[in-house]
Amino acid sequence: MGNLRSVAKALEFVAPEAAVIVTADPGAIHAAARVVVPGQGAMPDCMRQLGASGAREAVIAAMRDKPFLGICVGMQMLFEHGEEGDTSGLGLLAGRVPRFPAEAMRAADGSALKVPHMGWNEVRQERAHALWQGVADASRFYFVHSYYPAPRDAALVAATCTYGIPFTCAVARDNIFAVQFHPEKSQAAGLRLLRNFVHWQP
Repeated sequence: MGNLRSVAKALEFVAPEAAVIVTADPGAIHAAARVVVPGQGAMPDCMRQLGASGAREAVIAAMRDKPFLGICVGMQMLFEHGEEGDTSGLGLLAGRVPRFPAEAMRAADGSALKVPHMGWNEVRQERAHALWQGVADASRFYFVHSYYPAPRDAALVAATCTYGIPFTCAVARDNIFAVQFHPEKSQAAGLRLLRNFVHWQP
């Protein structure tokens, strides 16, 4: 869904030696050394497409033992439930995906903030991780979203951001790393994160 080509082009740029394949074929996913699941748009549509393509079980299997990167809705789908369309996620991470609360969408000066959250924002690294190597804390990344992950386990949180409220924008566990922002649209910091993922050996 959505940003497949731009993610693939960014990966090709940081890893010219790698074969980057855009596919929903379960066999190709099983054979891959590492897996990236991007997503853009509505979580119900992305979940439906994941099932209809036949890739759902292969993606779940990849999350068990391969380096795995989720991007935007590809991160949200990892959780148990999304408010958007009252949608069940994959349930691999405990937590939910609520919408930004309208009453809290205020800037420091009291002015209203628009939803979706769209544009550049600072990402605060909450703990060390291999994918942060060479990425300065408080680097700016590009966001486009109205919903955000709310993990039940604070140990999952790898980074936070503030837009009206503080929210989780990156999670990590074992071989899984997932981000709410778009590294493929985030210039040098995003490309460094993708390069780190390509060489990551969890």
